[in-house]
Amino acid sequence: MKRSYTLLLFFTIILATCSPAVTPEPTAGKITLTDALDRTVTLEAPAQKIVSLAPSNTEILYALNAGGQVIARDDYSNYPQEAQSLPSIGDTMGTISFEKITNLQPDLILAAPLTSPEQVKAMEDLGLTVFMLPNPVTLPDLYKNLKTVGQLTGRESEAEMLVNNLTGRVSAIEEKLADVQEKPLVFYELDASEPAKPWTAGPGTFVDYLIQQAGGTNLGSKLSGEWAQISQEELIVQNPDIILLGDALYGGVTPQQVAARPGWDQIKAVKNQKVLPFNDDLVSRPGPRMVDGLEELARILHPEAFE
Repeated sequence: MKRSYTLLLFFTIILATCSPAVTPEPTAGKITLTDALDRTVTLEAPAQKIVSLAPSNTEILYALNAGGQVIARDDYSNYPQEAQSLPSIGDTMGTISFEKITNLQPDLILAAPLTSPEQVKAMEDLGLTVFMLPNPVTLPDLYKNLKTVGQLTGRESEAEMLVNNLTGRVSAIEEKLADVQEKPLVFYELDASEPAKPWTAGPGTFVDYLIQQAGGTNLGSKLSGEWAQISQEELIVQNPDIILLGDALYGGVTPQQVAARPGWDQIKAVKNQKVLPFNDDLVSRPGPRMVDGLEELARILHPEAFE
């Protein structure tokens, strides 16, 4: 942990003990921003009644201390735990209940690319204000999203503090990995419903980006498409050093089941017991926990740097 982050934590504790805990009110003022659909969206004041249409958006809102301004969420927003008590408006990759949203009378609907342009248009036609956050592909892109949501919610100072915190943690990881020479080959398994042709994260995904940032090489980076299948035969030829099971925490396969697959006992990761479950939410949801995912990946790929 960097000394600057330790000092920030120390002074935060001192301030908390010297003054009563107060949740600052959002700063007021008219807000005009351009969203991911290149639409100009204007709010007369920071949003106070927000419907979040993506898990990443929900995590960002709570991380910015704007959880009290969120009145509803999508089906998949399960973090933080308090978000689960909010009413759900449906599945953004399936059916959204426009009736539920309209009845809630939100002053902002915070969407993500999971929401189709057609759904955005339908909500606009109902007189609702929709802002779509872009899908970030790097950590700096993520920081921009955090600041954008800070503006929309009147939580600009919280966004600035959060970005400083995250960049400090990333710098600490980079410092620890500065002398790393070898980059282990990583196979990140997303879906093993077809064990002979498992799905993985290809080039251009946040998984690919974070594995590289953590000092590894993503086996899927050579495949075509952001999400791709690879044959069992090709995987054995590629012979990854580490296999991460991104679906393990959601009823997916176990390391033991992977080791029992025909021919997989030849793979280095299986031989060296480097088949590990991994919390996919940390690398697939473009929110603040991406840095948690980077830290976890770096520790798995280069444990010697964190001893």
